[in-house]
Parts: sequence; C-alpha cells; structure tokens
Amino acid sequence: MKPHLVIIGLGNPGMEHKNSRHNAGFRALDLLSEKFGEGEWLCSQKFLCRMQEARIITVPVLLVQPTTYMNRSGECVRKMVEFYKLNPRQQILVLCDDIDLQAGEMRLRMTGGPGTHNGLRSIVVVLGEEFPRIRIGIGGSQPSGDDLSAWVLSAPSEHEQKAIAGAISGLPEKIKKFIMDRADDA
Repeated sequence: MKPHLVIIGLGNPGMEHKNSRHNAGFRALDLLSEKFGEGEWLCSQKFLCRMQEARIITVPVLLVQPTTYMNRSGECVRKMVEFYKLNPRQQILVLCDDIDLQAGEMRLRMTGGPGTHNGLRSIVVVLGEEFPRIRIGIGGSQPSGDDLSAWVLSAPSEHEQKAIAGAISGLPEKIKKFIMDRADDA
C-alpha cells in the first residue's frame, strides 16, 4: 500500500521508556492503532521502525514508531520520505511530547522549529521545518534547574498521566478533522 498519510509517533524504544513522559507520541500512536489499525504491527529494519497499515475515513495511512532513539528519529523519517516519495507538507504528521505545554494540552502546528525537542530537531535536519506536527503537553511540573532529559524520561505523576491520557483520547477525532480539512483544501 502506498500511504496517503504517514503518522509518526515519537518515543524511545524499550520497556524502560514505555511509560515515560517522552513517549507520549508512542502512546498516541497505540491509540490510533486500536481505532484505525489494519493487520499487525511489523518491524522494519529497512525503515528503522515498527509500522502498521491503517485506514482513517477512507484514507490509507501508515502508522510509524521509529525504533531509533528519539534524537535519531529523522533517520526513519528520511527513509520513509525517500522510499514513498512523500511530500512532507501534505503527507507527514508527527506526534510528540512538548514540555512547553501543560500536561493534557494539545497543539497542531503546520510548520515550525523544534524548540527543545531532540526528536523534532532530528526530523527538521532531514526535512526542514515544513511538516505538520501535533504536540502533546507534558509540562507544568518540571523542577527548575533539574536535568531536563532525566525528567522527560521519568514517569509522570498519576494526575499528569490522567491529563496526558485525556488529551490522547481526543486524538482520533482530531486526526479525522486534520484529514478532512486537508481533503477540503485539495
């Protein structure tokens, strides 16, 4: 299947990272898989990811979780874009955590810089800033002066986890709207 849209959820592989704040993108993709996935997740050495075909409304979609660590996410994205000859502005959507948004907030941006996010930075190096992304808020409780990388790699509190899960639960409808709006623009 040639996907019309590739949705890439950012996170770090491995059970030790599964419930970390930084893996909000992976958790978001897991929900999209439950709602829209078709078939099994496949591990791809060629693309450095786990991937699953999906259909949202009538649109063929590929759900992708890079198996590189966060700061090398761009390697997977580059391979996808080159192989499928994708237009990043129209056919890529990245889902990731954001420390600058309160836990549970979500924000769609069509373009922009990576901020402090190393996964986005890796993708920006490959694609430039012209690709849509949905940022899932995990911030609000990070201690000042603390090591930020240790904090994002830690598990959120129960209250934060509920807020993040609440935001992610609204993602399927947000993705449907994103697809419908893109179809209306075409």
